[in-house]
Amino acid sequence: MHEVGSPGPSAPGDYWWRSAAIYQLYVRSFADGNGDGIGDLAGVRTRLSYLAGLGIDAIWFNPWYPSPMSDAGYDISDYRSIDPVFGTLADADALIAEAHAAGIRIIIDVVPNHCSDQHPWFQAALSAAPGSAERARFWFRPGRGRGGELPPNGWQSIFGGPAWTRVTERDGRPGEWYLHLFAPEQPDFNWANPDVRAEFEEVLRFWFERGADGIRIDSAGMITKDASLPEVSIDAPSGPHHPYADRDDVHEVYRQWRAVADEYPDRVLIGEVWIPDAVRLARYVSPGELHTVFNFPYLSCPWNAPALREVIDSTLALNGPVGAPATWVLSNHDVDRIVSRYGRTDTSFSLQQRAYFHSLPVDLQLGTRRARAAALLTLALPGSVYVYQGEEIGLWEVQDIPDELRQDPIWRRTRGADPGRDGSRVPLPWSGQEPPFGFSPPGAASEPWLPQPKEWRELSVEAENGQAGSMLELYRSALRLRRAEPALGDDSMTWVPSAEGVLAFDRDASVRCVSNLSAASVALPGHCAVILASDPLDGGMLPPDTTVWLRTEPQD
Repeated sequence: MHEVGSPGPSAPGDYWWRSAAIYQLYVRSFADGNGDGIGDLAGVRTRLSYLAGLGIDAIWFNPWYPSPMSDAGYDISDYRSIDPVFGTLADADALIAEAHAAGIRIIIDVVPNHCSDQHPWFQAALSAAPGSAERARFWFRPGRGRGGELPPNGWQSIFGGPAWTRVTERDGRPGEWYLHLFAPEQPDFNWANPDVRAEFEEVLRFWFERGADGIRIDSAGMITKDASLPEVSIDAPSGPHHPYADRDDVHEVYRQWRAVADEYPDRVLIGEVWIPDAVRLARYVSPGELHTVFNFPYLSCPWNAPALREVIDSTLALNGPVGAPATWVLSNHDVDRIVSRYGRTDTSFSLQQRAYFHSLPVDLQLGTRRARAAALLTLALPGSVYVYQGEEIGLWEVQDIPDELRQDPIWRRTRGADPGRDGSRVPLPWSGQEPPFGFSPPGAASEPWLPQPKEWRELSVEAENGQAGSMLELYRSALRLRRAEPALGDDSMTWVPSAEGVLAFDRDASVRCVSNLSAASVALPGHCAVILASDPLDGGMLPPDTTVWLRTEPQD
């Protein structure tokens, strides 16, 4: 037997976020309270009882701030308010209070790499002269060439196309260029500027004082840049020598953010850090920095036993020595939904190969069976877990959205070469037999902002509620048991010998998780009782693509 994942000696075990089940809520697609076809905070408030009944501990909200919505709210024009399409600051205050009363904590998204081009700071920079204090908050630079007609360097935007846009100066002439690693509407902040650092520390305090329990940090590894702006190839490894990905100076920022968070009890900082180097990733959760980071290697891993075991082992080995909890996530608003991914011949995922994955046929029945098994496997692992809205009812990736209805800037900037992320963001089905499936109130004037497949009538919350064997009831049972079973908290796990293609581990002397990822049924190990199975068992056999939680010794 092999035990992995014991917390380090300095790791406190009683912080809520160490073993929390966190629900990712994409406001625009969760519930529409006013009938305009767009989800809002009023809609969320009407569904808090659903979330409490699901058994989650916290909600992570994607950005809800005022925004022109060039990138679905990740282009923020005011970090201290709520976009009118979602509601008001008073609505957010009421939602936080009601969620707390229901035993649910609130995590909000903060985007420090860039803002909207409509942010007052950037508008002031456009009006100011080159070399001004206003422009020093961003990355304004003169162009190359005789007339400055070429961008400062050849960096490319993550969303496609050049990472630089030229501005028109006050006298009407073409002028400097500004950096945007994402869309042109998202100018990058200059984190060497003290104004930027002070501003974001105050943003953290603003939301902590309003009751936010945590901050999710978007693109956390990309905020600092090499001021010499050296050229870089698209496949250059991140790290200290990269001009903008995972530079050493980023840790200065998060040490200060941690000092701010520590001014408030029980607050958590969560980093979105996409880097493959496990040693460098561990630095983000070193003592005095972030509390946790997202586990993207697990999210991207294929449905394959050796590959999953390797990711699980490396995750626990990464977090254990620094006393940080592991995090586990199967999907989010940027990646294809797990039912579709697991129904393809290639079950891995890469943001850079989305078009390839969308070219593969999808077996929804197989994908659903694997997604159910993956849910129980994931919920049995030590640490915290994220559930992306709709995952709990088995929604699939909507790949046939009409071109004219697509919203994602990735689709536009790549001229359709990358299908983008809209397929994972389609509004949820709550009830009824026809769209909008209860997403909007009866008689709503507007259709949902993205079209819902008519087949989702069988996956609505109403259709699955109380239905034995439904995905919703599986998640409810698993989350309830995860909270009730001391063995399933933030602690160690022990691998036990198993057949090829099977993952088996103990969470203590009484609970064992067994996942069969092979093509044949395998015999169940000795046990006292079946706690929960992702699909029906075959007598004493565990069928393919099935996970079971077993009681291995009697309870007191």
